[in-house]
Amino acid sequence: MPDEVAPESAPNERAPEPAATPGAGDARDAATERDEAADEKPRGLREAFRALRHRNFRLYFGGQLTSLIGTWMQTVAQSWLVLKLTNSALMLGVVTFANYLPILLVALFAGVIVDHVDRRRLIIITQALMMLSAFALAALTWTGVVRVEHVIFLAAFNGVVSSFDMPGRQAFVVEMVGLEDLPNAIALNSMMFNGARTIGPAIAGFLIALAGTAMCFFLNGVSYIAVIWSLFAMRLAPKANEPQDMSMLRRLREGAAYVWVHRPTFYLLVLVALNSGLGVQYAVLIPVFAKNILHAGAGGYGLLMAAQGVGAVVGAIALATRSGTARGLRENLTVGLFLTALAIIGFGVSSSMWLSLATQMCIGAGLINYMAATNTMLQLFVSDELRGRVMSFYTLSFIGIAPLGALAVGYLGEHFSPEAAVVLCGALSLACALILLTRLRMFAAAQAGIETAQVVSAA
Repeated sequence: MPDEVAPESAPNERAPEPAATPGAGDARDAATERDEAADEKPRGLREAFRALRHRNFRLYFGGQLTSLIGTWMQTVAQSWLVLKLTNSALMLGVVTFANYLPILLVALFAGVIVDHVDRRRLIIITQALMMLSAFALAALTWTGVVRVEHVIFLAAFNGVVSSFDMPGRQAFVVEMVGLEDLPNAIALNSMMFNGARTIGPAIAGFLIALAGTAMCFFLNGVSYIAVIWSLFAMRLAPKANEPQDMSMLRRLREGAAYVWVHRPTFYLLVLVALNSGLGVQYAVLIPVFAKNILHAGAGGYGLLMAAQGVGAVVGAIALATRSGTARGLRENLTVGLFLTALAIIGFGVSSSMWLSLATQMCIGAGLINYMAATNTMLQLFVSDELRGRVMSFYTLSFIGIAPLGALAVGYLGEHFSPEAAVVLCGALSLACALILLTRLRMFAAAQAGIETAQVVSAA
């Protein structure tokens, strides 16, 4: 699931000897690692990868990259399986709806939990559950008993798990790299996510033809072992437990009050909700374009998905080199959203495979700059004690309208035309970009306030 995008600390535990359990890392080793990383002065190209100075982030990067390649393999194979079972654009929307709906219902409560548990242990549990889900789908498909109802149920199960996994991973990044390298770490997370988007679909497209969809599901299950191992191998400083003196509803209201009062955060989340819930849902129809319009088959579908990943990796590299400046973040935010919107419209009117691949690359580059810049701004605005809750609002915004958006796009694609549905998605994204232009001064003022507060704090 578009983590994706994708992007933390451990509660109070004693520092044991070698064989550490999750969340129990050696505080001295963690502090030393952080100090050594801080002393390094990256220059040139190394500046774009400076968050990799941190050992914990290097472990996370490698493990998560492996797992995400498997996830994208399953995403492509699952859509192809649904299309094979039903030949229905509407059912593609239903599966997406089933995956998103639990996140819509659970995400805000999950954010409260993320703020008050061992985030590393939480992520290990969520990754293990999704591994079991992948193995279950592989077994159903291999035995020939799989039905679309099974796919819908497992998509809903993964949605529940992702409600905790997504804000947990987002909030965990700052614990691995600190605030100074947070913008770069988020950019590298985006690069990792979309590097996997490049590799995973390309592998899946050929693997489906050679061995069937079940092999993609099985290999995805195996890939989760890498990220689980990386989380166990980390050394993290202990984090003091916060007193549990408020009910979950009060903590939830505390997070909601912050989002409402802090208007830059509010507008960032609203625009993410509209763009992700409506504009980006054009992707529901990519399998239909590959099969019925471009006549490219499963291999072509994999290439279309991979092309978006290639564009996103290129965009993420550019983002990583300039994500540390306030003006650069605003430019990435605006240019990224405009590029995404125009490229979606271009994809909708294309009947050429080469033009469709080019527009997919532009969508990838634009979307990654827009989403990573949004993520970075939100995390720089918020304090650590509210980070999990704000990132759960971000997850909710990213997913919130998407269940209805997926159903609507699927319906329009089936009852009118796929081309008209995709062009409408692009037009809605373009409207979001125009709204964003009217709020840039507000974002600049908020960023200036953060810089002033940091100077005062340092003094």
